[in-house]
Amino acid sequence: MDVKSAIRSRKSIRKYERRRLPPEVLDELLEAIRLAPSSNNRQAWTMVVVQDRKLKERLAKASGNQRFVAECAVYLVGVADPSVYYSTVDMAIALDHLSLRAVELGVGTCWIGDFDPQAISRILGIPKGREPTICMTVGYPAENPRPKRRKAKSELFCADRWNNPLKVR
Repeated sequence: MDVKSAIRSRKSIRKYERRRLPPEVLDELLEAIRLAPSSNNRQAWTMVVVQDRKLKERLAKASGNQRFVAECAVYLVGVADPSVYYSTVDMAIALDHLSLRAVELGVGTCWIGDFDPQAISRILGIPKGREPTICMTVGYPAENPRPKRRKAKSELFCADRWNNPLKVR
């Protein structure tokens, strides 16, 4: 699969099969994260890879009571170093790399924005001075949602100045 196809095929999955990721698949996904670019190549973040079912149950409650968090194979919690300005951006880049590699491997993902950082920190033992800032579910899809409508390029891009629509085909 090429990158363009992966980008067009990626969907947010909120229903997962109840099965683990094989170690080689998880390793491929984590390698996609590791190889992602970061500011000054600092990789100033840590990713907590949660596979334990009981922990995922607790994390689901701390993640807006979203049931599918408990049902995914892996819940990734990105922990930023707030002293490094681009830490959160770098984690988003890394997880985007994972989400595209996941499509190629037949694995689904979903970005999680609704979560309580303090509760997540307590559950996972994240120390003071570090902050969970981004989460993602990973697993084998038990659904095939329809693609979402996207805005037209003319609604998203400006040419040279604000509110000057870029002419694109």
